[in-house]
Amino acid sequence: MFGLAQDIGIDLGTASVLVYIKGKGIVLKEPSVVAMDINTKTLLAVGVEAQRMLGRTPGNIVAIRPLRDGVISDFNMTERMLRYFLDKICKRRIFKPRVIICVPSGVTEVEKRAVIDAAMQAGASKTYLIEEPIAAAIGAGIDISKPNGNMIVDIGGGTTDVAVISLGGIVVSESIKIAGDKFDEAIIKYIRKKHNVLIGERTAEEMKINIGCVFPIKDEKGESQQKTMDIRGRSLVSGLPKTITVSSDEMFEAFEEPAAAIVDAVKTVLEQTPPELVGDISTNGIVMTGGGSLVSGLDMLIERETGIRCYIADDAVSCVAIGTGKTLDNIDILPEGNSMDKYRRM
Repeated sequence: MFGLAQDIGIDLGTASVLVYIKGKGIVLKEPSVVAMDINTKTLLAVGVEAQRMLGRTPGNIVAIRPLRDGVISDFNMTERMLRYFLDKICKRRIFKPRVIICVPSGVTEVEKRAVIDAAMQAGASKTYLIEEPIAAAIGAGIDISKPNGNMIVDIGGGTTDVAVISLGGIVVSESIKIAGDKFDEAIIKYIRKKHNVLIGERTAEEMKINIGCVFPIKDEKGESQQKTMDIRGRSLVSGLPKTITVSSDEMFEAFEEPAAAIVDAVKTVLEQTPPELVGDISTNGIVMTGGGSLVSGLDMLIERETGIRCYIADDAVSCVAIGTGKTLDNIDILPEGNSMDKYRRM
């Protein structure tokens, strides 16, 4: 197999990049972060190493996330990040790989072209695009080719994609720029307002994972249960370090706005869905994928608000990457120019 071209699926996410190689599965999972020396324009670190630098860099070094709200915000850094990851997994290969990259369902043609150009300049021979809800559904094990309605709620770092899929295509969809990052921002804003303490993005993410919730937490007996976490930040009053204890009830309060926006997006899609497909969804349930779907109680909140059974897919974080990878074998089931665009550099 030395030197042969590879087929690669990439989940190019706002928070993380997952790479799937045909025949091997997911071979890379790293944060979408790049660190660069702004004086020499030298790339210092990518992925995990760069993430450790967030909020801790001196004046000449900048650690950035080149994707925001599901789309490219810094083209040059995205291209360099992709090139780094492709070089890392395609060592000693003569031929350039064919690449499928997933994009949010609401991206514009300009945003699609930016992703394609970045991938081609990073070293791809051919680039295909697939919409995230389609990839998430395939990764969750749903047979999207059947005339049967399935609803996917894919909550990533930058976007939440809600879509109804039938016969291999998206019937109705809604993409909002409220997802995992907005939950982090809501925590930072809440802690600042209520406790007069400033915390960083990494602390906010740890709080989201450990004590974050959008539905009252109950124990096995059905009684209310509260989690707490000690966090460190800078007091806005004294300017000195300060440690405070934050409860899950406070997170419930902080998450109210972004959670409501996601529920509204689900309701909007359901209202626009043909009756026959709504009947299918009522039977099949709503499938949730993406790292943001793991926020405690989000599935129960959607189920309560819609009256439809809601469940989180197995390995929710990797569903989009797995689906993107599986599509390497099943490109023919996706309509050209709709759910997938083929681009060939002349």
